[in-house]
Amino acid sequence: MIGNLNHVAIVVPDLDSAGRLYRESFGAEVSDPVDLPEHGVTTVFVNLPNTKIELLHPLGEGSPIRRFLEKNPDGGMHHVCYEVEDIGTAAERLKEQGLRILGDGNPKIGAHGKPVVFLHPKDGIGTLIELEQT
Repeated sequence: MIGNLNHVAIVVPDLDSAGRLYRESFGAEVSDPVDLPEHGVTTVFVNLPNTKIELLHPLGEGSPIRRFLEKNPDGGMHHVCYEVEDIGTAAERLKEQGLRILGDGNPKIGAHGKPVVFLHPKDGIGTLIELEQT
């Protein structure tokens, strides 16, 4: 069911510094920041030959990652994202198996403009898993 690893997301306390690290120290291609108010985050993507790193920073007081950053002030890995061919079919299959889709259980449009769902970390061996339709 799952395909390629799409990205690994890292919550960072300072997007500028994190982007500069990847651009200047590692020589990676780094996108401009994009605010995603519907998700409460600002994202920057680091493009690698085989995948991407998503740098996340809270956007607004109601950001779902604000608490993560409060508990982990230096930042840290937030989630992994895998590609799936059909997000609706994948979500239904997982729900039938008893896995919990966060939110209202329906796909939302993610940072790449494609439908995504997130699985509860307790159902992902302690890891927040995002599925993104290809």
